[in-house]
Amino acid sequence: MAGLETDTDKRGHWGWPVALAVMVFFASGRGSVAAPDIVNIDKLTHFAVFGLLATLVARTQPRRRWWLGLVVASLYGMADEFRQSFTPGRSVEVADWVADTLGAAVAVTVYARWTFYRQVLERNLGGGARLPVAKPESVVPDSAQ
Repeated sequence: MAGLETDTDKRGHWGWPVALAVMVFFASGRGSVAAPDIVNIDKLTHFAVFGLLATLVARTQPRRRWWLGLVVASLYGMADEFRQSFTPGRSVEVADWVADTLGAAVAVTVYARWTFYRQVLERNLGGGARLPVAKPESVVPDSAQ
């Protein structure tokens, strides 16, 4: 089928982003979250965690649709902030959502544009060969169908 990735089938890689989203869900449902006593450390944490979430979602997509990582992470961050309004001891902070979205935007941009970074992230830690990295606009020829 035209337009599909030929080097890897990414549909089975949703386990990691879902696992991270579940962890965020349970962590944000707590009345208080343990954190070091550093001013605005929570914003840095939001930036990093939602950047990771965006990258994990982007990995499930063909290269031309990696922007979905940003959209999914940003929407999940907004929903998470709304959910916190119902949690005693927690509050909604637009700055947290902005940090979520900025982290997602930076992470997806770096993942999409920096081949070396993408190759490092896709490296097989088991000592085997590196996992295939998505190539720009891979297309299956009509004769191969």
